This record gives sequence, structure tokens and C-alpha cells, in this order.
Amino acid sequence: MKKKIIVIGSSNTDLVARSNRLPRAGETIIGSQFFQNQGGKGANQAVACAKLGGETTFIACVGKDDFGKVAKESYKKVGINTDYISSSDQPTGVAMINVDDHGENCIVVVPGANNDLDINRIDKVSHLFSKDTIVLLQLEVPIKTIEHSIEVAHQKGAMVIVNPAPAQALSDEVLSKVNYITPNETELTLLTGVEINNEEGLKEAVEKLHQKGIENVIVTLGSKGCYVSSKELKGYYEAQKVKAVDTTAAGDVFNGAFTAHLAENYPLSACIEFGTRAATFSVTKAGAQASIPSLEELNN
Repeated sequence: MKKKIIVIGSSNTDLVARSNRLPRAGETIIGSQFFQNQGGKGANQAVACAKLGGETTFIACVGKDDFGKVAKESYKKVGINTDYISSSDQPTGVAMINVDDHGENCIVVVPGANNDLDINRIDKVSHLFSKDTIVLLQLEVPIKTIEHSIEVAHQKGAMVIVNPAPAQALSDEVLSKVNYITPNETELTLLTGVEINNEEGLKEAVEKLHQKGIENVIVTLGSKGCYVSSKELKGYYEAQKVKAVDTTAAGDVFNGAFTAHLAENYPLSACIEFGTRAATFSVTKAGAQASIPSLEELNN
């Protein structure tokens, strides 16, 4: 039976400036392009889930401003259930992104309404959680909200996937209720205290997450693909080599695609391959949500 997906997380408006290189501290440079996109790690992952086959509900908080209205409409267009996106008196979150000609980026996020996604708002939608749902979370909304969401989802028997980004510490008690975790190397170090300088360090850190009660660990390694450790699988999955245009949402696309495939009960290896392929596709296009492929695009 196909599971329903609930994404809990941030919704931002991305304000993107392109330039031939990233500015140094205190420096002003002339850019080549400016554009506005929908973003936020939660929203990016929800859009990826929906575009790649998942029946997706997004739980978020936006402002009553034009950015918030445009965001909700854009999510509806890709098939996301937006009934549980609430409104705040704070402005919709924004992310100011600089991207250089090599696809590298630096980002400043102003959370705004995302900070109002609190425990009370989660309790009002807790009836959505069940053993037939997957709950996908990131760390761009208040950490207390994330911890409470994990607790409620665990109690209701939902499968819990945590993408621990941006990097923040999570307690062992919280981590013990997570079914899948998808850190990058920086986030893995913060969660475990192990420096990732080589393969031995990577495996030591992954083992520490297993000891905290997480059965499935997927470490994303950028252009190198990912490392997977679970009862079912253990090893590296390489990514196809492509020319990167913009890496902004690659990790979010991986998480959304992986979750969408997992919801359809594909084997773990197939879910990882699907997520890696979707993320690789996304870096060949500019923008966050604009770079997320549909099933048709990915299968062509």
C-alpha cells in the first residue's frame, strides 16, 4: 500500500543573484542576473515529493504578504495539499542566494513566518499522522517544533525521515525515534562529534548514529553520491558526472525523490538510486524548485 507523505518545514522566497564569482567579505561586485524563486528546505522537499510521484501534504507557515500568497499557489500547481499551511503576522521567510559561474553558492536565510511554526500548530494537524504516512523533516523551523513532530509521529506509528540541515544538534532521545537520517558530512560531524577526514572516520560516525537507535543512515556526499548503512545495505552509491549549473537544492531534491520512492514501497537501493538521479538532474538547471524534475523528465 502506498504511503502518504507529510513534509514539515520551511517555506521561503529565494532572491537569487548570479555573478562570475562569489564576493569576498566587504566587497561589492557586479552581478549578471537576478531572479526570484520559491524555496525553503521544507518546500523544496515537498515539491520534489509531489513532482516525483508522492501524495504530499505540506505543513508550514507563511506570511500574509504577496510572497506567502504566491508560495501557496505555486505549491498547489504541483499537486501539494496546502490545507495545512498556516498564516503568520510575520513576513514570509526569504533566502538571499549568491551563485557563481561554477554553480557554488552562499546563502543568507531570514526565517520570518517559519519561526511561528510552533508546537500548537503541529498538535492541530496530528490527526494526519499514522502508520500509513511518512513524515519528512528538516531543521529550518524551530527545533522544539521538530522534536515535538518526531515524538508525535513516532507515537502514531509513522515512518520518520530527518534531513538534519541546516546543521544543528539533536538529542539522543529524539534521534532514537528516527527511522532514516540523511546528513551530509558536516551535519554528521555535528551529530556525532567525529571528524570526517577519511572513510574510517565516516564509518565510525555512521556507527555512532546506529548506536543512537537509527537503523538507516544515508550520508550525502555531493557530486560523489552517498554512503548508505542499514541492515539491508552498506556501501557507496556514485552519482553521474554532470556539469553543475546550480547546486542550491540538490540535497532537498535527493530527500524528496528518495521519500517519494520509499512511499511506493520500492527497495532501499532503488530509492537511493532514484534520489541520486533526481539530485543529479537538478544541478544541471538554475533555481531551487525550478530545477526539480518531474517523473516524465527524469525518465526520458
